[in-house]
Amino acid sequence: MTMLSRPPLVGAGRDRVEGPLKVSGRAPYPNDFSYPDMAHAVVVGSTVGAGRISGIDTVEAERAPGVICVLTYLNAGRLERAPATPLGVSPPAPLQDDVIYHYGQHVAVVVAETFEEATEAAHLVRVSYTPGETVLELDDPRAERRNNPWGRDAQRGDVAQALDSAEAVLDQTYLTCDNTNNPMGPLTTVARWEGDTLLVNNSTQWASLEQTSLAAAFDLPQDSVNVIAPYVGGGFGAGLRVWPHVVLAALAARRTGRPVKLALTRPQMFTACGHRPKGKQRVRIGATRDGRLVAIDHEALTATTIDDDNFEPTATVSAAAYACPHVSTRDTQARLNIPVPNSMRGPGAATGNFALECAMDELAFELGMDPLDLRLRNDATTHPQLGLPWSSRALQECLVYGAELFGWSRRSPEPRSMRQGNMLIGYGLAAVGYPWFRARCGARATVRRDGTAYVCSAGTEIGNGAYTVFVQLSAELLGLDVEQVTFGLGDSSMPVAPQTGGSGLTSSVGSAVYEACRRLIGDFLDLVAEDSDSPLRGCAIDDVEVGAGGLRRRNDPAQAESYADILMRHGLLELTAEGESTPAQAQELGMAPAGAFGAKYVEVHVDRDLGRLRVARAVSVIDGGRILNEKTAVSQIIGGTVGGIGMALFEETVSDAGSGRIANATLGDYIVPVNADIPDMEVAFVGAPDPANPIGTKGIGEIGLVGIAPAVANAVFHATGRRIRSLPITLDKLL
Repeated sequence: MTMLSRPPLVGAGRDRVEGPLKVSGRAPYPNDFSYPDMAHAVVVGSTVGAGRISGIDTVEAERAPGVICVLTYLNAGRLERAPATPLGVSPPAPLQDDVIYHYGQHVAVVVAETFEEATEAAHLVRVSYTPGETVLELDDPRAERRNNPWGRDAQRGDVAQALDSAEAVLDQTYLTCDNTNNPMGPLTTVARWEGDTLLVNNSTQWASLEQTSLAAAFDLPQDSVNVIAPYVGGGFGAGLRVWPHVVLAALAARRTGRPVKLALTRPQMFTACGHRPKGKQRVRIGATRDGRLVAIDHEALTATTIDDDNFEPTATVSAAAYACPHVSTRDTQARLNIPVPNSMRGPGAATGNFALECAMDELAFELGMDPLDLRLRNDATTHPQLGLPWSSRALQECLVYGAELFGWSRRSPEPRSMRQGNMLIGYGLAAVGYPWFRARCGARATVRRDGTAYVCSAGTEIGNGAYTVFVQLSAELLGLDVEQVTFGLGDSSMPVAPQTGGSGLTSSVGSAVYEACRRLIGDFLDLVAEDSDSPLRGCAIDDVEVGAGGLRRRNDPAQAESYADILMRHGLLELTAEGESTPAQAQELGMAPAGAFGAKYVEVHVDRDLGRLRVARAVSVIDGGRILNEKTAVSQIIGGTVGGIGMALFEETVSDAGSGRIANATLGDYIVPVNADIPDMEVAFVGAPDPANPIGTKGIGEIGLVGIAPAVANAVFHATGRRIRSLPITLDKLL
């Protein structure tokens, strides 16, 4: 049955179904959960960047008012390290030894009757250290290097020979700094035990992983752990790991026999739940004088911590970005005494695209070409590395239509040639792509006798509009009104789902929902297969279509029956089916599954005397496959653009050069864009539904951010004639 016959590219822009709950304060976020006799836990962080604990004195803390217990490596007991994930190994189990890897590492947890009492007692825990060598810089010769850490390095052709013979060669180095995920809701865990069953409310973007990891940590059967996260107050990647504080909350609850809430403070968010790691990239591009690329050599060095291998493939973006016969990409990690890095919106691609797209802009200037023409001339109509046709790719359309919307033709090519009073005007662009991602996923669909449906999967809602698009999709697949469908998310007891991250949730869950609904319709047809009272008797699944709360014959729509009537006649209250989607690989599909593509156009204004910089306009044209909800999709791109402006102009996590202490670990000191920093924005979608999955989507969570930083940097060069190759672009770099 073709339930999605000729779907529209852009679906109806419906309001969020959970909107009323959120604006009225009734949506249950992790910090809102409270249970009788609940205690509160506060973590104590290391005050050195490396070394060993030489002593811990908890006597004064244990005597403080309200304190129930203090846990350290001396009394925590054995905890297992969680299994590795597609995003790297899990952080070490907490409080297992005396070794310090980074400043702020958890060295104790205080449990008390109230949060205030636990906070006060935490200050009374006395820890002494034997400091070790603290390695904090990428180029420190003491730092261990990991070459090709994920097996993603790419090679084709003879890059060295092609660069030697190229008519024009660009060779530049680009620097990016640490950025920290700062969702509105600080991560919170509420843990409680019912016998040998662990129940957790948690700020997670991956409930299924939390279940697996906590079961491993406490040596439990997986079904003895239930993680519940119906709403999460933002994530941007911060909730993609099972962080040590989650394990500590569960440990404290088991030790005290009471529910325990552990809420990280904002400063602790900077050391306890990941960050975008700093990096150094060298890009060499060879081209002919007429702008044909002949070679790309892209090497990236990024930071990781001593005992981790965060998944951050950066140079990889250059392997398939453009049609180029000779390409080499190489990623290396340097192990440093820093908090564990983690995926942050647009991981790897945001930093890698910054270097590549700035280099393309620099090459265009050296060749005397329009930067748009250079990109169009080298568009990869087939996947350069695999040699297969793309499942879909509308990058050229993104670039051309974006130029029209933005007014690129008004750009005067010479730097510093466009002015408005005392302001220098700059236009910049970047072409972007975000890798395809889809994972194994399950879903369950139920239709009830009253004509309503309940569909669920364990994926989480982090503000991305997941509830809304899955309600819309389920309603379409079952032929129901949106108001008749409820969707369940964020519970590990539901069918397994991948992370809400990597721009893969919609395609993964959506494809599983497709299969579940298809099987459910097949089960309804099985019920009436020999039913002489049914107009659908004897129908196969390809003989029917959905609509009006039931099924009808495709070749005779008047022959129809509602789900409610079928259930009533057969004495059933409801009917349920499960579905699972497993992504096919490129060779199976005979094509290269495509992620999203886009073009970003930015206008900046720079004060000629003061160097003050503002982004005045931003246009994003996106090929995201089928867009299920125009309103939430536009919101995703706008949010990503704001994050990209932050990466370009504001965000930098600053560490003390000696210890690694975060010097600006508050929202008063870590600068993010606010309303006054945000320009007029225009968003448009082009392309076609993608055939690599049954619902035609690609995922757009990351593509909104990727490309904004290089577009801003390129616009700054056009405005000022000054090329800034390190982020963020701050006032001092323009004076």
